[in-house]
Amino acid sequence: MKLELLTKEYPPFIYGGAGVHVDELSRVLAKYIDVHVRAIGEGFEVPKGVNLQVNGYPEDAVFENPVLATFDADLQIANAIKDADIVHSHTWYVNAAGMLTSLKNGIPHVISAHSLEPLRPWKAEQLGGGYCISKFIEKSAYEQAAGIIAVSGAMRDDILRCYDLDPEKVKVIHNGIDLNRFKMPATDAEKAEAREIAKSYGIDVALKTAVFVGRITRQKGLVYLIEALKKVPNDVQVVLCAGAPDTKEIAREVAEGFQKLDAERGNVIWIEKKLPQNELTAILSNADVFLCPSIYEPLGIVNLEAMALKLPVVATKTGGIPEVVVDGETGYLVEIEQLTDGSGTPLDPEKYASDFADAINRMFSDLQRAKKMGEAGYERAKKHFSWETIGKKTIEFYKDVIRKYGKH
Repeated sequence: MKLELLTKEYPPFIYGGAGVHVDELSRVLAKYIDVHVRAIGEGFEVPKGVNLQVNGYPEDAVFENPVLATFDADLQIANAIKDADIVHSHTWYVNAAGMLTSLKNGIPHVISAHSLEPLRPWKAEQLGGGYCISKFIEKSAYEQAAGIIAVSGAMRDDILRCYDLDPEKVKVIHNGIDLNRFKMPATDAEKAEAREIAKSYGIDVALKTAVFVGRITRQKGLVYLIEALKKVPNDVQVVLCAGAPDTKEIAREVAEGFQKLDAERGNVIWIEKKLPQNELTAILSNADVFLCPSIYEPLGIVNLEAMALKLPVVATKTGGIPEVVVDGETGYLVEIEQLTDGSGTPLDPEKYASDFADAINRMFSDLQRAKKMGEAGYERAKKHFSWETIGKKTIEFYKDVIRKYGKH
């Protein structure tokens, strides 16, 4: 079976969960089928020992709106693909490439749904009128696709709510975690190295520590976390690994919020740069609790990464997060009432921030229990979210789609 796997992100240029997903999925699929990755950008890396090809397509045209540049790259991808058994696109950035390839060559098109444009209205701040185009691209591609993979049951519900599709075409296959890549330091030397890496960022490894990891975007809920942290005692060290802001406006909003938080409670470290995996692992392995205040999260790979490193999670009870984090067992889920306009904005932001703070404080009030939750989280990640299992399920889905909608 020949697969054309389409993506915006590929190593070393990964900034979100969809990129992590494609990286891991391409590795496992290449063990069993012929995988050809086509990504938007240049300078991508082929993993050592992995039998796959990676081609980049630059957004080299100059357009007033970045969405048009993305569409230009999609046209280049669709023009380059001549033959395959199936084409699989990830996110709206390359959905058009998958759709056009399918229409041009009669190849069945599968989409993995990592998020949905109608449920991210804040993207209009970043894309302007391009947001209307990205929504149009996504809607058209979903309606044309032969099959859709939802990364959670909640994501499947959102897809069927947003688009008029045959439910039989939409299958749930969760995101996963590679426990060989995300693992706790084992030897004394590895632990010492991890401590030194953490210290290099100003982290005091002797303190109780909570960590947030995510992009500076509305959906990650960082502005609400900053408010919540004002109610967390300052003997808890907080590390915010947050960068790649969507817009200047939200970058400024977070920066101002951080300055006020730092002045009010102190003991907060903000790491703005994108961390290499080994450094992120080192920081997480020297923490006690992971924080995920997302107001929109189809699944949340970051929670799986934290669980792989035996961290208990405090997260919002929204989207696909409850399918990963088990309340009272692997962490605490914070209830949230949200607007139904697609933004996910809390109906009562102050209550949500206060409740999130309470959950953090509850976790730190009993670190022995928190440690047991972390152990349970690791076992859950190992049992239910193996990439090997996910890869095999994906191939079976490809076969089913090809049987029903094969090349014509």
